[in-house]
Amino acid sequence: MQIRELVLARGNKNVLATHETTFEVTKEAHLSKKGTCIVAVSANKASKDLSWQFKNALRSEKAKITIQIEADGITETVNAFGSRDLILTHPTDIVVRKSRYICDRTLAIQADKAACDLSRKLVEKLSNPDQEVSITLTVVL
Repeated sequence: MQIRELVLARGNKNVLATHETTFEVTKEAHLSKKGTCIVAVSANKASKDLSWQFKNALRSEKAKITIQIEADGITETVNAFGSRDLILTHPTDIVVRKSRYICDRTLAIQADKAACDLSRKLVEKLSNPDQEVSITLTVVL
């Protein structure tokens, strides 16, 4: 079984994507250079906005998730896992983590990539404020 969510967002001139353990997509439009994990802003969804079907699937111990980030024809795929402990209630953020740490912003854990692992060609696109970004979240049980 697969359940999919599409998150639409934008690039930002301050996207650095250098964080070593996480990456984040936020509904916030502003980004300072301190937000080294943020890869897209002005998202149309945060953790709390995801469908209950998607959240329930992601909370299965069998849940695997792929996060596909696409900007101007360049696509990067990140693989991670769900957890029964996911909270998924944050009003502005979605965070994917290499670790097992969980808070209300956490979408997935034990990811195979963080912001610093994304291709620099993609990051270049993500640092353009006019760039539309699509993030496809697919949970497989």
